[in-house]
Amino acid sequence: MTTTPASDGVRCMVMRGGTSKGLYFVADDLPADTAARDAFLLSVMGSPDPRQIDGLGGAHPLTSKVAVVGPSSVEGADVDYLFLQVVVDRPVVTDQQNCGNILAGVGPFAVERGLVPVHPGEGDGEGAGEGDREAAAVRIHLVNTGGIATATVPLRDGRPRYGGDTAISGVPGTAAPIRLDFADTAGSSCGALLPTGNRVDRLGGIDVTLIDNGMPVVVMRAADLDITGYEAPAELEANDELRRRIEAIRLEAGPLMGLGDVTEATVPKLTMVAAPKDGGSISTRTFIPHRCHDAIGVLGAVSVATAALLDGTPAAAVLGPVDDGVVVVEHPTGTFDAAVEVVVGADGSVTVGRSGIIRTARKLMDGLVFPHEDLARRVATPEAP
Repeated sequence: MTTTPASDGVRCMVMRGGTSKGLYFVADDLPADTAARDAFLLSVMGSPDPRQIDGLGGAHPLTSKVAVVGPSSVEGADVDYLFLQVVVDRPVVTDQQNCGNILAGVGPFAVERGLVPVHPGEGDGEGAGEGDREAAAVRIHLVNTGGIATATVPLRDGRPRYGGDTAISGVPGTAAPIRLDFADTAGSSCGALLPTGNRVDRLGGIDVTLIDNGMPVVVMRAADLDITGYEAPAELEANDELRRRIEAIRLEAGPLMGLGDVTEATVPKLTMVAAPKDGGSISTRTFIPHRCHDAIGVLGAVSVATAALLDGTPAAAVLGPVDDGVVVVEHPTGTFDAAVEVVVGADGSVTVGRSGIIRTARKLMDGLVFPHEDLARRVATPEAP
């Protein structure tokens, strides 16, 4: 990283990944020291400030995200991807979770920055969703939790192709499809798919499923919390009693899931499920954890879909039609298709095969970002102890 980031700027690409938006950096362009890196990111995002008026953040958790991408540190992957959530109104940067939406932009970004060399005509685009156009398979090491995701990135003349005919709920218009295939995501944060060993635990007086298939989630029936599960996010956020109850459940779930005290953490997420209303498999409303999501996260949807495929769980009790292992997850702004393979052994043990989804991404801006000068000076020339 340059020693004068305020005056010279730092390379940064702004991308929409799925239904999120964030800043993408090459790892070597950021400070190596974690505290200095986090101070830099808080500055360029404009946190802590509810409006993030002095930075690039969008005043919402879904638009205050960062991807740090660099050469792979493990065998079998092309690049490392570290996800960082920059909290909007507190001076906090956390690496306690993955983000599958921001992941959708990692493959294109890696190609754009030359981290994954490709050549015109590489691949045949199979599975990318739009005929036999060229594509690249980018193997991405998920640094936050381990495991590898493979992103199939459409190309044109050896560069990412962003235009296309694929629509995803929560994003206006269409774009090129990016297929994400996950391996070994079960228990990536909690150490096990079902951290307590149970499909159902009782917390806060209701039945819940504590599950981690790439994202730690507490899954509950909406009706058990005296809501329908079809309310608008703003209505749920205004329900103080609901928020009190689910936060108490989240704090109790943290240690049970191996996450410790989660008072200041952004995981586990909280998803309330109901019977499908719009032709899908299951309806969801998700807190992430203190704001109600306008949609649902990629890996959150995968975890909820997995819970729904397990007999006896709260999600299974309201599950509607499932076609060929694809759980159509309804959320406030549309649907999300999650393809999950769940295998239950003779002894009742549960294993997960592949999980796959289709997302889109788009490059919004590429250039230099400038942190606040006072902070940049502290980062470049830290005070002596």
